[in-house]
Amino acid sequence: MYLASTDQTLVKILVAGAFGVGKTTMIDALSETVPLHTEETMTQAGALFDDLAGVGTKDTTTVAIDFGRRTLPGDLVLYLFGTPGQRRFKPLWEDISRGALGALVLVDTRRLGDSFEVIDMIEERGLRYAIAVNVFPDAPAHPTEVLREHLDLSPQTPLVTCDARDATSSIDALIALVSHLIAHSALDTAS
Repeated sequence: MYLASTDQTLVKILVAGAFGVGKTTMIDALSETVPLHTEETMTQAGALFDDLAGVGTKDTTTVAIDFGRRTLPGDLVLYLFGTPGQRRFKPLWEDISRGALGALVLVDTRRLGDSFEVIDMIEERGLRYAIAVNVFPDAPAHPTEVLREHLDLSPQTPLVTCDARDATSSIDALIALVSHLIAHSALDTAS
C-alpha cells in the first residue's frame, strides 16, 4: 500500500513499555498495514535476563522493533515504532527514539515497577508521553489516583486504560497521546 498523494503530516510515535506488556500486540491491533515484527524465540540464554514472572506463556520477544502505520482524521499519519522492553536493548532503544514526537507507554498493573525504567528513559529524552494501562484478565484494578501516584505522573500526563488486542481500545489510547501532543504543541508555540 502506498501513501496517498495528498498532503499528510507524518509523525513518529514510540509504543514503549516493559518486557511482555503488549507492545507487539498493540502494533498488530493499530496498524492499517501489515506490521513489521522482529520477534524471536526466547532461549535459555535469555532466561538469565528476562524475568518471565507475570507474563504467562510468553515464548517470543522483540529484538529490534515492531513497526506499523495508522492514519488519523485530518491526514495525520502515525508511524508506530514498538521498542524492545529489556534493559540490554537500551542502545537500540535510544536509536529508535530519535525523531519521535512522543510515546505511548503501556503498563501492566501486575508489574508496575517494571515501568519505571522505560518512563525514565522517555523523560530523559524529553519526550511527551501518555500512559496506557493494558488490562490483562488477571491484573488487579487500581483507582486512577493510585496509579498516578505510584507511577509518579504529572497531572497533565494522560492515563488511560486499554486492551492492546482491541483496535478501538488501542486507537482510543493513541488518540489520548496525540491530543496531549497537539495541546502541548499549541501551548509551546503560544509561549
